[in-house]
Amino acid sequence: MKKKVLITGGAGFIGSHLCDELISKGYDVVVYDNLIPQVHGIGQQRPDYLHPEVELIKGDVRDKRALTDALHNVDVVYHFAARVGVGQSMYEIDEYTDVNNRGTAVLMEVLMERPVEKLVVASSMSIYGEGLYTSPSGQCYQSVARTMTQLKAGDWELHDEQGNTLQPLATPETKTPDLASVYALSKYDQEKLCLIAGKAYHIPTVALRFFNVYGTRQALSNPYTGVLAIFASRYLNDKSPLVFEDGYQQRDFVHVKDVARACRLAMEVPEAAGEVFNVGSGNNYTIKEIAEKLAECLRKPNLPPQLTGKYRVGDIRHCFADISKAGRILGFRPEVDFRDGLNELAEWLKEQVAVDEVDKAADELSARGLTV
Repeated sequence: MKKKVLITGGAGFIGSHLCDELISKGYDVVVYDNLIPQVHGIGQQRPDYLHPEVELIKGDVRDKRALTDALHNVDVVYHFAARVGVGQSMYEIDEYTDVNNRGTAVLMEVLMERPVEKLVVASSMSIYGEGLYTSPSGQCYQSVARTMTQLKAGDWELHDEQGNTLQPLATPETKTPDLASVYALSKYDQEKLCLIAGKAYHIPTVALRFFNVYGTRQALSNPYTGVLAIFASRYLNDKSPLVFEDGYQQRDFVHVKDVARACRLAMEVPEAAGEVFNVGSGNNYTIKEIAEKLAECLRKPNLPPQLTGKYRVGDIRHCFADISKAGRILGFRPEVDFRDGLNELAEWLKEQVAVDEVDKAADELSARGLTV
């Protein structure tokens, strides 16, 4: 008999690709999603891209009764439902905490009564805060931060006690979390709630810390989504993308199809139970470089990134993934070359229309003193 899988928040970007991955491997898939207008538009209709074999249940993860009904005969749960975005989380504190933290608590109470064979929760690289660093002398730094004084002076890098510039290293799962935003706090809460309750109620649970995921189906009109989608929205409206600081902050960009495969492996590999895994590409690029590469793919060379020289509260300087643990235990290896992934994204973008809300979002942050 086919296993039945439920994905909370599964009508979104990553969730919909996971649907494709699971159905291609013979699983039955149910999606439970509230189709939030910021992501799905005011019509809140079933997305055209959602696989036709997916059963879609419209519901809020905080609705215990509806969630209980949706879990009927479900074997495996992927918990993706969450409000997403560092910047917005810093002023929609109640909403992010209610959806992400309380929503996860509601899910775990339902699973107490309806245990499943496996639970996989989507966590985030944001919980690390700054990534791992090393000093010129070779000392490793797990927890470092930039002062407001240096940020106002445009001194963007991290320094040791002697003022030497620290060099970023690939960040492993063993790094101590350093929660720099409300969003990061809520994602860590989701991760820990699932792992703690899963252990208590004998539900094998896996947490996946996604790095910067890119690909088709991103919500282009949501100014708080992934950075590549935000840049794409600007380019589609013939505007230069806005880049905070000097553009040389480093991130790990991983293709959504690789992420979907990692999610499937987390369910299928028994040894994954109780573990936390980074899901990234193992590579790193500067944000400025990413903007320029996307412009090249979209043939927008006349729209170079606009460097704002501003800092956004909650942002970090460098963080990219050490994915050796996922390789060792899950057998996960990224397969999509970054250039190929960007070209695929560019082809999809040619058929898309994006409402550019980036300037409005920037004004929201500035009005609340969240950029300096």
